[in-house]
Amino acid sequence: MSADTPDEPTEPTEETQPAAPAEPAEPGPGRPAPPAAAVGGPSVRVDSWVWSVRLTKTRSQASAACKGGHIRVNGDRVKPSQPVKPGDEVRVWHSGREWRVVVTKLIKKRVGAPVAVTCYIDNSPPPPPRELAAPAAVRPRGAGRPTKRDRRELDRLQGN
Repeated sequence: MSADTPDEPTEPTEETQPAAPAEPAEPGPGRPAPPAAAVGGPSVRVDSWVWSVRLTKTRSQASAACKGGHIRVNGDRVKPSQPVKPGDEVRVWHSGREWRVVVTKLIKKRVGAPVAVTCYIDNSPPPPPRELAAPAAVRPRGAGRPTKRDRRELDRLQGN
């Protein structure tokens, strides 16, 4: 029999063997770190999640809050693109109030309030009672512009 006949079994060579999958390179100088979603499972951007669970009215407000340092994940200031995952503690300072929530479920789209509440555990301190809040200065209608003396009294009452 000659070597040209197809009936003979041939030994596999490097050309006929399938290529082995390359092992992932370790991050190092010149190599980017793998995305967080590949390492720790699924994740969502923190600004998107805060908006989705209705802690802010708009996504741009959530993004601005991140940039201003008003949103912290596990105690650290974050950028809007920071991934958040279940179990993370998110603190949000918005509208003069602090929310402390623990992420239980990830969502990317804004949902109704009853569904949004199921996506986190609220550990926020209760809001201050209305009686302790400074009362709004009310002037009788038609009293006109306050005098310098009236303005000073208002400033003193407001603590300025």
